[in-house]
Amino acid sequence: MASEHRQSRPRRSALYMPGSNARAMEKARGLPCDVVILDLEDAVAPDAKVPARDAVAAALADGGFGPREVVVRVNGLDTPWGGDDLAVFGNCGAAAVLVPKVSSADEVRAADALLGGDTRLWVMIETCAAMFRLEEIAAASKDTRLDLFVAGTNDLAKELRCVLDTGRSALAPGLFLMLAAARAHGLSVLDGVFNPLDDPAGLAQQCAQGAAMGFDGKTLIHPSQIETANPAFSPAADAVGWAQVVVDAFAAPEAAGAGVLKVQGKMVELLHLEEARRTLAIHQAITANAASLKEPVA
Repeated sequence: MASEHRQSRPRRSALYMPGSNARAMEKARGLPCDVVILDLEDAVAPDAKVPARDAVAAALADGGFGPREVVVRVNGLDTPWGGDDLAVFGNCGAAAVLVPKVSSADEVRAADALLGGDTRLWVMIETCAAMFRLEEIAAASKDTRLDLFVAGTNDLAKELRCVLDTGRSALAPGLFLMLAAARAHGLSVLDGVFNPLDDPAGLAQQCAQGAAMGFDGKTLIHPSQIETANPAFSPAADAVGWAQVVVDAFAAPEAAGAGVLKVQGKMVELLHLEEARRTLAIHQAITANAASLKEPVA
């Protein structure tokens, strides 16, 4: 049941905020994103890593993020800070810790062993080596707390030396494999970031692409991108309506024990019922979160 709950949690917008910037972390408490990722990796200079770790731990202790899922992106395991980051943030109130540049199942297990508490584990898929081990990385979720992939499209494009255009034609095969491996093992998946801040049409195009491919949401680099990502990854009104029709049809007394129904001229199976329930759960959670954000964040 816990896994089903996480799968139906809205993660339409996951905003990176620098862990070394107290003002940014404070601002995150009032933004309408579903996920706040307090970043200790790319956004923090080497000489600021330890102070930033302390600042993020203090921000988590202070709370006030409301319904937002708060995640800490730690430094890589191959850095001087990664191990200590994992030891600290397993017991600091973060919903999950995001580990960058994971390239093997062994690295997933190493991170899990260092992570204290019951904090969940997210990993970034952003190396060429990882692309050849996607299934084994996802399968590590069976004996670790791994439950989500994040596409690290910038680093992956850099290693590939490919052109990272809005349509991401060079990355499309890899993104599909990433999604397939994650879904095979019941994991959620977040799309990579969109870099230009002065191209709202491009952002909208890429959000639509990511939603159509099956991503649960998109990682973002600026608060201005939230208003585009949220509707793109929200269930459409007609999808919510159809989901309710499907659920009601299977709940009818005459449908008891049925595996297939004819609903409004369409053949509907139990797999459609499962997806309909997930659509409704996400819609209900989005509605509840939006209502709570009208109140002062506690």
